[in-house]
Order: sequence, then C-alpha cells, then structure tokens
Amino acid sequence: MASETNGQNATQAAGISTDIITLTRFLTEEQSKVKEATGDFTLLCHALQFSFKAISYYIRRATLVNLTGLAGQSNATGDDVKKLDVIGNDLFIAAMKSSGKCALLVSEEEEEIIYFKTEDGSARYAVACDPIDGSSNLDAGVSVGTIFGIHRLADGSTGSKEDILKPGTELVAAGFTMYGASAQLVLTMKGGGVNGFTLDNSFGEFILTHPDMRIPKSRAIYSVNEGNSLYWEEHTKEYFNSLKFPQDGSGKPYSARYIGSMVADAYRTLLYGGIFAYPADKKSPKGKLRILYECAPMAMVFENAGGQAVDSTMARMLEVVPEHIHDRAGIFLGSYDEVEKVKSFYK
Repeated sequence: MASETNGQNATQAAGISTDIITLTRFLTEEQSKVKEATGDFTLLCHALQFSFKAISYYIRRATLVNLTGLAGQSNATGDDVKKLDVIGNDLFIAAMKSSGKCALLVSEEEEEIIYFKTEDGSARYAVACDPIDGSSNLDAGVSVGTIFGIHRLADGSTGSKEDILKPGTELVAAGFTMYGASAQLVLTMKGGGVNGFTLDNSFGEFILTHPDMRIPKSRAIYSVNEGNSLYWEEHTKEYFNSLKFPQDGSGKPYSARYIGSMVADAYRTLLYGGIFAYPADKKSPKGKLRILYECAPMAMVFENAGGQAVDSTMARMLEVVPEHIHDRAGIFLGSYDEVEKVKSFYK
C-alpha cells in the first residue's frame, strides 16, 4: 500500500496525469449511462475515429507522397476534386461499410446515396459527411477538416433517403475534426454537451482536452468572405457595416478573422466567440454550404455549446429540412448575442 502511494506521489510530482480519458473510454462510459444501449452507436463511432486518424495521417504526409493537386474530376456539387478528397472519401466509405452499423452514407464527393445492406438488418444509422472540407487550401498548408452528422433509421426501415433527409433536430450526434497543428475532434450528442479531443500521435488516441465546451455569449469578432459583398443583399451589407462602423458610441469596430476553411473558422469561433457567416446572396440565392453535412452538424455543435445558428431567412438552422442530399443554405452561427444582433437586421 505504501509503495502504491509513493508511486502516485511520484507521478504527481512529475506533473504526469495517469487518469487519461480517451475517446474510446469516453464513448464506453457514455454508453453505460443508457440502459437500452446496444453498443451499435459506440461501434459506429469507433469506425469514424479510425477514418479521422487515417485522414490526419495522409494530410501530414500529403506533400511528401504527392497527394496534393487535382485528381482530374469534379464532385457532385461541382467542386474540383483533390487527390486527398478521393482518399478521404474512400476511407469513409470503407470505414462505414466495415462497421456493419451504417445503413447509408451521404458524402460530398458522391452524387448519390451509398447503401450498405446487412443480412440481419443490424445497421441502424445513416451518416452524412464532408470528408475533407476546405480542401482548396491544402496546397497552402491551411487547416482543413471533416464534418459529420449521424441519424438513426426510422423503426422498420432498412435504409432509405427519408432516413437522411431530416432536419438537424433529428441528429443523434454530430461534430467535426480539424487537421491543423494537431488533429482536434469536436463531438456532441443529442441533448448533451460538446467535448473536444486532441489526437495524441504517441498513443494513437484522441484524448479529452476540452471537456464541456461553451462558446462565449458575445465577442467582437466576425468571420465572413467579404469578397462576396458585391452580391450581398442590402440587410446583409447593413449588418456587416454595423460591425465595421459602429454607431452605438463605442467607436470600436469588430475584428475580422477569415481563414476560408469552414472547420477552421468555426472552431476558432467556438473557442473565442463571435460570428461566422456564409450568407446567401444574389450569386447563390439558396446559399453555398450544404445542409446535411456542413450546416446542420455545425448548428448542433454550436447550439449544444450555448450558441445559435440560423439560415439566411433567420430560420433556426436545425429546423431546416433539406430537399435533396446536396441541398444548400446560407448560415450565420456563433455566440448567442451575436446571432441575436444578426436577427435584428433581418426582421
């Protein structure tokens, strides 16, 4: 007993934490809290985290093994496909298929839904993902990421498009991984909080580093592509002008921060507060970002962290129902008070 105490004192003195919460441990503990849990969702998440680790590995080796540059084709939404986009998409398909728990997958890189049929009907989930969001920035070494949302199949369904064409309020879980200086995974579940994990390459595990993430209620930072301002509607221009040229007597304008990679901009906004926007405009009347695998998952993360997310008509983003799997919307997301300010200009 004395030697055990001495050992604990030694690790404490060395500043070493031995009570490490990995993503695997976190998921197992969360599963144990739900009486009716079968473990299927946990297995699906294990398959997801493998794909995140694999994509992170390939991104770090991209330039060395000539994975940057175009692959010579376009994806379903018209964007040029990078070599890493192809790899990320293939990794996701393989991971979801091998998990045995995913009945159908929607990917930005695939024009149609991919169905995975299981003989015993044990696959009860539908997944939507953007395997590598912001890939146009890869050649410049800018942070990119993966965005994902998970739905549960309706009772009696073996997998149909109706199981995925749902509003974000029906999401079981959602999140994103950002591949930057380190790989950061942000995960939230229905009715739960938001937790951040960092990939420790020494252990090969995602470690809980940002438990119970909460976005600041307000912050004078905005993130938007002002190169599109020529096409903005008048109320959009008025809103952003109010940030740059305040009339409330403070005289202090908002700081502008725009990376051009949604995951990176959203992650910074989640940590520091402020507003991220990609509004619909005259050039893109419906908006530019995809509802299923960009807007809805991000909206779930931000709402569960105490923020808000709305589309360009000021409808709650999580209540927007996509008309098809690659349907688009404009979006404003961020701190609660900052989104309230947006709404005041659109009423």
